[in-house]
Amino acid sequence: MRKKLGLFAIFLVALIATAYFGFDRLGGNNPIAIQKIGASPESLAGKTYSGIPQDEKLALIFEEMETQKGLHPGTFIHTIYEVEPAGKLDTMIVFVGINQALPLADFEFKKFDEQSYLLAKITGSRWVMPGPDTVKATLENYAKENGLTLSGIFIDKIISDEEVHVIAPIR
Repeated sequence: MRKKLGLFAIFLVALIATAYFGFDRLGGNNPIAIQKIGASPESLAGKTYSGIPQDEKLALIFEEMETQKGLHPGTFIHTIYEVEPAGKLDTMIVFVGINQALPLADFEFKKFDEQSYLLAKITGSRWVMPGPDTVKATLENYAKENGLTLSGIFIDKIISDEEVHVIAPIR
């Protein structure tokens, strides 16, 4: 019995060590790098979606923004969640757009008046990246520690599958 218990303990320790090693290799321990940028956030052109996360209309908006991204080199897809869903059937409101200095036909145009913002850079596999609440809390703590007041808007800039920037305008 003791031998089986000992083997089980060794197996459990090896499993935990392997899982931690995999988590680390995927970027799960990468820090959230935050810096203050002394410029206005980029203007965005895009569309607002209101509905459930599983709706095909949301996928079509993302596809349309991917097409626009291809037509405008140097742009990235940005999202602003006004209402984040708690589950698959909860209503969400999200703006999806690209950084664009001029309005595009049939698209909403968002211009930001703030003169500076915090930029959080998150890297790693999407499976181990910190969640939006963790990133927001980190940005809010950084702002508080540095005597800054955030506007309450958080803009996700999708650089790649393994890198996301979160922009938090400062009042």
